[in-house]
Amino acid sequence: MAIELERSRPVVDLWRTAKEGFLRVHRAASPVRQWLAAVGVRLLQSRAVRLVTGSLLRRIFVSNLLGLLILIGGILYLSRQNVWLIDAKRESLRTQSEIIAAAIAANATVETERIVLDPDRLPEAEDALIPFRDDGFAALQLSIRPERVTPILRRLVQPTNNRARIYGRDGTLIADSAQLLSRGLVAKPPEPKERPKTKNFWTRLTKWLLNADLPVYKEIGNANGNIYPEVRMAMTGTTTPMLLLNENGEQIVSVAAPIQRARTVQGVLLLSSRPGEIDEALSQERWTVLKIGLMALVATLAASTLLARTVAGPMRRLSEAAEHVSRNISARHDLPTFGNRTDEVGQMATAFRNMTAALFRRIEASEKFAADVAHELKNPLTAARSTAEALAYAKDEAERQQLIAQIQSELKRLNRLITDVSNASRLDAELALQQMEPVALCKLLNGIVATFSDILRGSGKHIAFEPDPSCSEDALVVNGHDGRLSQVVTNLVDNAISFSPEGGTVLVRARRLGDWVEITVEDEGPGIPPENLEKIFRRFYTYRPTQEASRGNNSGLGLSISREIVLAHGGEIWAENRMAEGAGPDDPRLGARFVVRLPAWKGGGPQSRSFGHRGGRRN
Repeated sequence: MAIELERSRPVVDLWRTAKEGFLRVHRAASPVRQWLAAVGVRLLQSRAVRLVTGSLLRRIFVSNLLGLLILIGGILYLSRQNVWLIDAKRESLRTQSEIIAAAIAANATVETERIVLDPDRLPEAEDALIPFRDDGFAALQLSIRPERVTPILRRLVQPTNNRARIYGRDGTLIADSAQLLSRGLVAKPPEPKERPKTKNFWTRLTKWLLNADLPVYKEIGNANGNIYPEVRMAMTGTTTPMLLLNENGEQIVSVAAPIQRARTVQGVLLLSSRPGEIDEALSQERWTVLKIGLMALVATLAASTLLARTVAGPMRRLSEAAEHVSRNISARHDLPTFGNRTDEVGQMATAFRNMTAALFRRIEASEKFAADVAHELKNPLTAARSTAEALAYAKDEAERQQLIAQIQSELKRLNRLITDVSNASRLDAELALQQMEPVALCKLLNGIVATFSDILRGSGKHIAFEPDPSCSEDALVVNGHDGRLSQVVTNLVDNAISFSPEGGTVLVRARRLGDWVEITVEDEGPGIPPENLEKIFRRFYTYRPTQEASRGNNSGLGLSISREIVLAHGGEIWAENRMAEGAGPDDPRLGARFVVRLPAWKGGGPQSRSFGHRGGRRN
């Protein structure tokens, strides 16, 4: 065991050391992260960024153009690298140089390991613009005869548009294809045509940016060819292609191949591409890319304009209309509809209209609620004031006590009304702020029934709870606010008890119906007139067999509050009469039944408030 512990110590020490090192790096990098964060914040707050991001229209154009510019720039950069073109040109010149060098070597003559130059046998024409030099240079002993290699150069090099030069073993220039004509004449090469401006721009940019490290090609005329590094390497038997730049910034591929006879280097063939040939190919390629980029730019602008007209424009119209509605809610009908659009813009327009309509309904409901509250508060206050005025004219103590009792009853009614109004006004805010959680209805209903059983003990009225025996307690679970759901059931049970006769029983049932949980509260009272089945859920509406039964005990808000709570839970509530089996609408009623249906909990997490339909009774 001690040996195992000793072996594990290095691992633990290594882990501790790595952890400490990571923490040190993390602490050391903290100022850098803070600086980068500060720079990022300043960049986002800069005037240029705000100018670009301040409008959806500008964002669309800038983002599309930025992507297009990056694409075109990447293509141009890759074309500038032109690895494929240069490699192809190198291989082509290498192959040509080896073939031409082999042909020259095959036609060379050897005299005591040297080939002597005979100036009298050099090709010369009377109308030659620049004849071969007839001086001491021509008397030098050269390893290759010019009169033999000149026809070879003319036949093999002229069709390729390349320049070929042959140097002897000592670097002396023997022949130059740039000074040959098709009939053996020697003339100056034609002056190059004026280069297009785009080519000048690209060559200058190329030379300045990317090709500054390339070796510069210089024209040496008839000077010794060993000045060229590729010629020196060819003297050793190595064929080396090189990429060069001339003084005009034009790329030239130069290949020097040894001319060998009997495994001996007799001279060097220097084959080079025409200046500007590669640049012309690249220029054509760039022009093609630019043309495609121009077409892509037009397409991008068209797409950006289309997006601006179909996205940014409608969004701006929605924003302006919403701002106008915020100042004048009556202008809600001015919101654009975009009814023919099924995309996100059309959905947003529909959502704006629905939201505005819901807001207007809420404003109307608040105004109506305020008017109803003022009316309901006015009634008990008026009654209490009238009774108080009549108190001064009471004839005896009994009449005085009766008037005082009436005043207390009206004040009690007023207190109950104020309490219910306060609860109703806080209802929407509490339902919106509180989070829904799974609520076990069996446990909740058992607690409510037990409480009312204690209250009704000795009163002659009874209450019972009958859950569905086929469902377990876990099946009767809904997602909601337990306190508010308790308030709904309490209001319904309290209402049923108030209508139950002496010896009557209030029955509470609960069962599972598919994706719903149903709660019913039944009484044995007189029932509800059919014309009042909907009215009883209105605010401040009360219906009692006698007016006295409702004074001071009912505000007419209990069922209205219950409906709002049920609807906020995505459920529905309605009232119906209990009738005997087979009874008609005119037969006596057995009592009233209130039905509440709530969506069953499906095992998800807590949810926020979900709004159901706004009808209180099932159709």
